[in-house]
Amino acid sequence: MLSTLTPQPADALLALIKLYAADPRADKIDLGVGVYRTDTGATPVFAAIKAAEKKLVESQDSKSYLGPEGDMGFVHALMPYVFGSEDPTMGGRIDGMQTPGGTGGVRLAVALAKRAGAPKIWMGTPSWPNHAQIFADIGLELKTFNHATKDGVVDMDSLRAAIAAADAGDAILLHGCCHNPSGIDYSEAQWDEIAALVAEAKLLPVLDLAYQGLGQGMEADAYGLRRVLAAVPEALIAYSCDKNFGMYRDRVGAVYAMVSDPAHLNAVLSHGYALARAAWSMPPDHGAAAVRLILEDPALVKLWLDELDIMRTRMRQVRARLAEAGMAGKVNLTPLGSQNGLFSMLPLSGEQILKLREDHAIYMAGSGRINVAGLTMGNIDKFIAAVAAVSA
Repeated sequence: MLSTLTPQPADALLALIKLYAADPRADKIDLGVGVYRTDTGATPVFAAIKAAEKKLVESQDSKSYLGPEGDMGFVHALMPYVFGSEDPTMGGRIDGMQTPGGTGGVRLAVALAKRAGAPKIWMGTPSWPNHAQIFADIGLELKTFNHATKDGVVDMDSLRAAIAAADAGDAILLHGCCHNPSGIDYSEAQWDEIAALVAEAKLLPVLDLAYQGLGQGMEADAYGLRRVLAAVPEALIAYSCDKNFGMYRDRVGAVYAMVSDPAHLNAVLSHGYALARAAWSMPPDHGAAAVRLILEDPALVKLWLDELDIMRTRMRQVRARLAEAGMAGKVNLTPLGSQNGLFSMLPLSGEQILKLREDHAIYMAGSGRINVAGLTMGNIDKFIAAVAAVSA
């Protein structure tokens, strides 16, 4: 029976990692892997995480099971940052559970949407490739619309048309900030309009907040999510700590449900527990426990936020330098200055991307996505010149 299975295509990004590792050129540039890098190319453990892990090792007295909900201290400690400190439960309408990373959060949110009766889900493209894979695996029909125009700005007309075409009860996935892979985010005025449109169409928002703090700041990056939640009766939220706490391999995330009436919340969460129990039983504890210890300690919170500020400032500096370059051959780099987060898209063909790799030792995804954190003040001029050379 197993012999009937045919090989699946290799993950393109993992293949790119291997190619990069095997390249002997000293000046090679990795713009493919989706992790933050310092100006020296490192992806260090946060100092706040190191301090929290030390406390955890000294104070943790058991590795016994927690249950499918995970570390609820972690789940609740995050809520003021996500939903606002004034009323993070929105009158008892919001609660959640821990998940294995943001991926687990998205999967559980979409599974809950389907179990609640959503017949299909709408999503702007391009999007994180795993979104569509998760929807397909769960069996939820996907409808798409254009997220952005060729000029590097949000395609609001396409979004408006999609919402108008959607049926009441459909789900719609929205990136909370730092859109992956484009870096093109909605403005506050656009979020205001989106919130009203989604509410009027009676859609179920699935909000994916995977990069809070890496765009314009913790509060600014939560504006869209909070605006939508203020307008609709129900929503599902997937959250990731992989980037803003540097917990990539430790898989730290959460899923939250907002209901119209607090009396419905326990029933919704019970379905979340059942889905989690069947999928992964319970999430890994270590990373979430470390994040919880940070959020319970004002000194560690300050240290963490300071580290986030350094990361965000560096990426803004890289983006400013790219925008300053303007045209690189036939590629306009100016829009990258107003985009947010780790990623942006370049309008390069597969042949041009291959030439960047072969002739200039610059590695990037075949889609044209680049991780701007892979650029430094030491290699950015080489990158701009290379883009100009392959696109001339």
